[in-house]
Amino acid sequence: MARNRYDMDEVLEDSFDVSQLKRLAGYIKPYRKQMALVILLMLSSSALTMLVPIFFQRIMDKSIPEKDMNSIYLYCGLTLLIALYSALSLRIKIRQMSIIGQNIIHDLRYDLFCHLQELPFSYYDDKPHGKIQVRVVNYVNSLSDLLSNGIVNTFTDLCNLIFIIIFMFIEDARLTLVCLCGLPLLALVIVFIKKRQRRAWQIQSNKQSNLNAYIAESINGIRVTQSFVREEQNTGIFNRLSKNYRSAWMRAVKFNFTMGPSVDIISTITTSFIYVLGVRWILAPSSTLTVGVLIAFTAYISRFWQPINTLAGFYNSLLTAISYLERIFETIDEPVLVKDAPDASVMPPIHGEVTFENVSFSYEEGHRILDRINFTAHKGETYAIVGPTGAGKTTIVNLISRFYNVDSGRILIDGIDISKVTLRSLRTQMGIMMQDSFIFAGTIMDNIRYGNMDASDEDVIRAAKTVCAHDFIMQMENGYQTEVNERGSRLSAGQRQLISFARALLANPRILILDEATSSIDTETEILLQKGLNELLKGRTSFIIAHRLSTIKNADCIMYVDQGAIMEKGSHEELMKEKGEYYHLYMSQYDFLKKAE
Repeated sequence: MARNRYDMDEVLEDSFDVSQLKRLAGYIKPYRKQMALVILLMLSSSALTMLVPIFFQRIMDKSIPEKDMNSIYLYCGLTLLIALYSALSLRIKIRQMSIIGQNIIHDLRYDLFCHLQELPFSYYDDKPHGKIQVRVVNYVNSLSDLLSNGIVNTFTDLCNLIFIIIFMFIEDARLTLVCLCGLPLLALVIVFIKKRQRRAWQIQSNKQSNLNAYIAESINGIRVTQSFVREEQNTGIFNRLSKNYRSAWMRAVKFNFTMGPSVDIISTITTSFIYVLGVRWILAPSSTLTVGVLIAFTAYISRFWQPINTLAGFYNSLLTAISYLERIFETIDEPVLVKDAPDASVMPPIHGEVTFENVSFSYEEGHRILDRINFTAHKGETYAIVGPTGAGKTTIVNLISRFYNVDSGRILIDGIDISKVTLRSLRTQMGIMMQDSFIFAGTIMDNIRYGNMDASDEDVIRAAKTVCAHDFIMQMENGYQTEVNERGSRLSAGQRQLISFARALLANPRILILDEATSSIDTETEILLQKGLNELLKGRTSFIIAHRLSTIKNADCIMYVDQGAIMEKGSHEELMKEKGEYYHLYMSQYDFLKKAE
């Protein structure tokens, strides 16, 4: 049973994990030089703009009273040049940080996707695919603004804030202290909402993940939905999940919107106090405060709260990003249970002897699927595995390819423990056709060549002819160059299986695994296919799982699997003579087909 479903929230992290930001910094590090240049450019622009209020102070206090038009023209010209430099700096910053931000996102998404390629089947068995997809696409994309603008803006705004405070102290220390009185109030607001805000974004990410998982599941199962007229019920489930996501989103942004108004209110209050105090001090008989100083100071006040507002926005983005980073790095940290051993060697060319020695396996602890399985498949022989649904037939062939690790025991190929060789060297010598005949978007030629990317067109056609796929392919509008949709929706189930069969055969494997390879092929085609298989199977060790027992009568050995053990083993004739489980299974199919006639 899967550990998670579309309607199950994932476990949330309790504490703010600073290590997530440290890991993100590792992705930023390669671009630190480019970012440093952008920061220096923005700091130079900010430093120059700090001079503009001083220009206006000089104009008000000196140039206008002295009617010095030359100095007014000079200050206006300098202000224009500073404005042009700031505009150019901003343009460069936007361009460079967009490039850097997208590069970082690419690197992060690449690492995430590469890790997903290595994770075992068990990971995908336990998690809805929509929840995996949302991490690769939506969550990574959500970091775009933080990486493209947030980091540089934050550093620049911090420096600006320091510059502004220095210039404000130069203009008037008393007014500066009044302005700074608003910061403790803002700190109290942040402390009050911080934990609630983070938790709200975590919940929002969960609800988004649930919704995405259900959408993916619904799209994949749309044929079943329409067949059983479940559209209304599915819409109801979607509506519920969508409302949950909307509610979570609204709650999260409510905390985000708290920061902006809080900054605005505090800045308005402090600015009002400064205006009142400034005017009173100007009117005082012994005051040294001038109108020009007050005008310059009020200009600095607006600039003082601007970076604070930006920093508050960055804080909001940071909390949002943390909730997404937790899920992204959680996936990257998912252990690769099936991997090469530290001292793994390359599997030499396989001859084809496969041995199971006391092999036990379970998908979940306490629920054993295979229990101390023992058998040896000799080189070049065909082994058929039959039994009831859920008996462990597919599990056996999955273990041969080492898609899962065994709980105990060993699997040997040519006397070599497969856990001690590299996965690539093992799997490249096997041809596998699973129960799910997955067809990729692209041409039929490309889908067959997926089994051997170095194969020529002639090799592809030869494989297709062997499995009797050539005729129906040539009847399509563009033959082997016919484009097919994802999952092969334009093809029948039998056609998809034949293409998958050709793909497996093209790999020219030493060990061939066919899991229900002929389940969707009509009887006439199956007879033709069997002729090709008889030639193909010569010299190869083959494992065939089939519920249609007529297809495996000629196998060298048939194993009847049930309750996690091999109950019977032998040729078709030998098992029929024993009149055991295989005999009863075969006769029940025979009687059913006879009645159907």
